[in-house]
Amino acid sequence: MRNSFDLTVHAAYRDAAPLFGPNGERGWSEGDWDPQFFYPQPGKDIEGAVFSIRQGSTESIWVNTVFDLEARHFQYVYFVPDTLVTTIDVNFVPVDAMNTKVTVVYTRTALDVGANGHVRQLGEKDSKSAEQWQKAINDYVEKHKR
Repeated sequence: MRNSFDLTVHAAYRDAAPLFGPNGERGWSEGDWDPQFFYPQPGKDIEGAVFSIRQGSTESIWVNTVFDLEARHFQYVYFVPDTLVTTIDVNFVPVDAMNTKVTVVYTRTALDVGANGHVRQLGEKDSKSAEQWQKAINDYVEKHKR
């Protein structure tokens, strides 16, 4: 299942982009976002970072496969054993000095026919995430203006 959404962060690209790294997301995310880094130590938002996320009883293993600030592109791949693999592409386009358009694309693949329903549910949730993410991120940006 493939879903995408766009949002606008009310910050310059140099300030918006770090909010989409595993550590950067801690500040604005709501819920169970607490990456535990295997690499690097200490945890840092870099290409090649490997970390886990526990949400409820499910643990997923993540790899930051692209963290290219110059190309304005991040990519993550995560898997839940025996259930699914997800690729998340995040692309940034500076709109002006104080706004950045962000496109997030989720591609999810069930690893077992029994997980197809779960993948569909996640896809439906993904497609409704833009408004929630935009509000949470922009509230965080407003609260932490320099």
